[in-house]
Amino acid sequence: MPFYESVFIARQDISAAQAESLAETFAGIVKANGGQVAKTEHWGLKTLAYKIKKNRKGHYVMFQLDSPHAAVAEMERNMGLNEDVLRIMTTRIEVLEPGQSAMMQARGERGERGERGERGERGDRGDRGDRGRRGEGERGDRGDRGDRPRGPRRVEPVEGEAS
Repeated sequence: MPFYESVFIARQDISAAQAESLAETFAGIVKANGGQVAKTEHWGLKTLAYKIKKNRKGHYVMFQLDSPHAAVAEMERNMGLNEDVLRIMTTRIEVLEPGQSAMMQARGERGERGERGERGERGDRGDRGDRGRRGEGERGDRGDRGDRPRGPRRVEPVEGEAS
């Protein structure tokens, strides 16, 4: 039988338990139609790149399936009819990948600190060198800029032009 990977996004309004029960329902449809679910991953509540049906976030769930096309088509049909499902994407894959998906591995690398880190900063900025806060008026390595006029520049009218 062919292998498939299917991801669906459920509305943010439902609880995580309801998202899991949705996943179980769709897995049951695949099993009832002669397929099997090799792996199910709940990626959690994530922010969407853009609003989908007035939702800014969604519960992501991924299936790896070993099933006939008819079973996958029936699962997708039921997903489309369910008003809690915002988006569906199913792709055919060559082999079922063992272990966790890239999404779950990235989630594990962040550790217990969460997405923003200990102090709330976004991402790992690495070593910033000597680019920390400087004293008042210090410009770093910009060098001498010479004497420049201060204040607004006056434009003198050109001879022969009407003002």
